[in-house]
Amino acid sequence: MVNLAVNLAPGREPGLALRNPVMVASGTFGYGTEYASLVDVQRLGAIVCKGTTMRPRSGNPSPRTIETPAGMLNSIGLQNIGLRSLIREKASLWRKWAVPVLVNISGDSVEEYAEMARQLDEVAGVAGLEVNISCPNVAGGGMIFGASPDMAAEVTAAVRQATTLPVMVKLTPNAADVPAVAQAVEEAGADCISLVNTFLGMYIDINQRKPLLFNGRGGLSGPAIRPMALRLVYEVCQSVKIPVAGLGGITDTFSALQFLMAGATAIQVGTATFANPQTATEIIDGLVDWLEKQHIGDVSDIIGAALPGKA
Repeated sequence: MVNLAVNLAPGREPGLALRNPVMVASGTFGYGTEYASLVDVQRLGAIVCKGTTMRPRSGNPSPRTIETPAGMLNSIGLQNIGLRSLIREKASLWRKWAVPVLVNISGDSVEEYAEMARQLDEVAGVAGLEVNISCPNVAGGGMIFGASPDMAAEVTAAVRQATTLPVMVKLTPNAADVPAVAQAVEEAGADCISLVNTFLGMYIDINQRKPLLFNGRGGLSGPAIRPMALRLVYEVCQSVKIPVAGLGGITDTFSALQFLMAGATAIQVGTATFANPQTATEIIDGLVDWLEKQHIGDVSDIIGAALPGKA
């Protein structure tokens, strides 16, 4: 019997216990309800719901997605129903689920992040927060906070003071020194970190002779970014002591294992879900199969296996 259980907030009671290390990433799985008829969501380690703001947003005008070689560019702009509707309509469903759900929050100011955290504190059905300081597709907030260690720490500290929930901070790969930002949010009270969010990119329509996305640029995700994401996870896992959830182009058991061996305690499946909604559950099965073949009884035995001094 293979043990896949992990804890993303071991320093906080009661922690953030996952039955397995396979999560689904914000913005790629809706609120979980959209996939309930396609996937056994209760098998997942955790669900991170789509990015949530204080008030509803319609997002950016289209075109706002484009397929690229081995990936996808998006400039959705945090389209969502807003915090009040999420608490009223979604949390009431999540509290009946066994799978933990984290709410990804994004604010325009430090105070707004803190207020959202305060309103979500002790809401039944909400297992934790993922603090989005890395979205590249909004004019204010998002990546602006995540590019600077000082600003990242300020947001993290404000959220930490406003809630008793486990706090995961989602980092941008577009910062000048990602490990420094990771260290700053750890010192400010983050329980865990998720990285990476999307890399900035663009696509030019050669017939119109202009960028195709309405916003000009967008976030690149998918297998194209995997080697860069893996490298950042590897570096950050050597820079902090708190758990890390790795993501960026994970499509199968092989790529999930790479991130776990790079030090990630958990992984998040994102863009791959669009092509195959079953990707996350297939990875769960694949991890069990691989560990059994390797005669390894606990997934924790391979976490960080590729880090210096561990191999």
